[in-house]
Amino acid sequence: MTDTISLLPDHIANQIAAGEVIQRPASAVKELLENAIDAGATRIHLIIRDSGKELIQVIDNGRGMSPIDARMCFERHATSKISTIEDLFQIRTMGFRGEALASIAAVAQVELKTRRAEDEVATHLSVENSTIRSQEICQAPFGTSLSIKNLFFNVPARRNFLKSASTEMRHILDEFTRVAMAFPEIAFRLTNGQTDVFNLEAGKLKQRILGLLGQPLNTKLVPVEEPTEVVSIRGFIGAPDTASKTRGNQFFFVNNRFIRSPYLTHAVGQAFSDMISKDEFPLFVLFIDIDPARIDINVHPTKQEIKFEDERIVYSFVNAAIRHALSKYSIAPSLDFSLDAQIVSMPAVTQPFHQTTREATKNDYLFQSFTESGKAHFLERSQDTRNWKELYQVQQDFQLQGEAKSGTNSAPELPHREEEFKSTFLQIHQAYIIVSTRSGFLLLDQHLAHQRILYEQYRKSSMQPLSVQRLLLPITIELSPADAVLLQALLPDLNALAYEIEPFGKDTFIIQGVPADLSQGQEKSSLEQILEAVKHENEALKDDRRERLFRGLATQRSIQHGKVLQDDEMQELFAQLFRCEQPMYAPNGKKVFSKFGVQDLERLIQNG
Repeated sequence: MTDTISLLPDHIANQIAAGEVIQRPASAVKELLENAIDAGATRIHLIIRDSGKELIQVIDNGRGMSPIDARMCFERHATSKISTIEDLFQIRTMGFRGEALASIAAVAQVELKTRRAEDEVATHLSVENSTIRSQEICQAPFGTSLSIKNLFFNVPARRNFLKSASTEMRHILDEFTRVAMAFPEIAFRLTNGQTDVFNLEAGKLKQRILGLLGQPLNTKLVPVEEPTEVVSIRGFIGAPDTASKTRGNQFFFVNNRFIRSPYLTHAVGQAFSDMISKDEFPLFVLFIDIDPARIDINVHPTKQEIKFEDERIVYSFVNAAIRHALSKYSIAPSLDFSLDAQIVSMPAVTQPFHQTTREATKNDYLFQSFTESGKAHFLERSQDTRNWKELYQVQQDFQLQGEAKSGTNSAPELPHREEEFKSTFLQIHQAYIIVSTRSGFLLLDQHLAHQRILYEQYRKSSMQPLSVQRLLLPITIELSPADAVLLQALLPDLNALAYEIEPFGKDTFIIQGVPADLSQGQEKSSLEQILEAVKHENEALKDDRRERLFRGLATQRSIQHGKVLQDDEMQELFAQLFRCEQPMYAPNGKKVFSKFGVQDLERLIQNG
């Protein structure tokens, strides 16, 4: 018998760790920038070539390292930030686990130059595949310069899974923006190839926000300042008219560390709920300062997810802080709580709400109909809904009869002899359509149905030019650097879909023409919605940018929940859906409709 368990070699263990810590070039950018901050740097320069695949270099004027520390920093779990388990719950530095440089050195060729202010010469190290190839002295200014060359050169499978250059560059810009936003007292510079994308001098937070997100926000930022004993909230929110169709300009920082929190983002959105539409997202840059003992930041390798000791309290404070700021700066409408004297004296106001009255109200039909959302259209799923034979026969009948009626191959109309379909359409909750059939009914999601229709139309239209509506007055649109990179990559595909857009300097574009069916005044918001939809599409297929654009356009321009449809509109939507190649599913894979038979209705009534 031979033993089968052995220790992994260090270079393999480091590559495994790199898979968690360094997922793409932007991950390495984040780690190097944070190391420079922890080193006390006041000026940090990031240099990128080929979207980080060829070179990622960070130069700082921080404390630098001794020759021994320079060698030790590439060892796994080598850190100067923690020494006891208790230190994990008092962390105020950006990095602390000692895995970043070891992970990077396992999957790249790394060159380090570092010098402390008190040293006469610098230390120069070359590291490759977790092995130090050389160490020598050199001349260099105090601070540290760390270069990552040929990322994933020894892990070709990982390198092949990287996205397009524009996508990877957009992720780098996102990481740079978050770090630079959190530390306005530090000067940051970003050079992409030979071009300076950002050159930000040290200053106040508002100055940094304008430098990163654009000067037009200068008069649109509302300060937030709510110090409490439990949590302190500070930063800026945008006035309601700065809300956009994309989520790009939303930043939460906890103890200066960028985090993602849908829960807290909802708290901000609730404060804006009466001032912006449901499909718009408010701008905010908010810093939450809290005792490190009340949070756990070591729950995810990227450290962008944290746990609060009591998330509900933080939610309440964030929501209240935003409402206070909006009210203080006369943005939110003031509420008049004074009532007419006759109303105040009415029994409904003066009499107490006893338990007996409360129970009687709960059992009232009107009360239940308002509070039990979705009760009217809740249906138990039937085991018989897997039988689609009749449904596809309906689809085939529509197509054959439509072609016979028109005598051509043009799009068929709803057949006249199927009168039951023309008169039995019912919209409920302005979101779903009930269509009667001979043996029951179909329950159809109007938003997903229209997505499928538009998606297939866009795929077909990409083969032939669409009508362009030239604008009498071209529209200028200024985007964040990350969105500008994405739009630049989408321009050829947008052009095929009747958008005429031209670059106009740094992060600025001019809209010369739009699709002929786009409503006037929707030109800018249409592009913002497209960018938002494409950013949140699944990037599973490398370079499948056009497909992502089609899905994004279909999502953005489809009929939304909440839109009232007339009978003829519902009929046309239904007919167009069953002309599609795949009517059953939306482009995102969600089910468009369900079929219910008479037996389902009987079961519903009997069990009701």
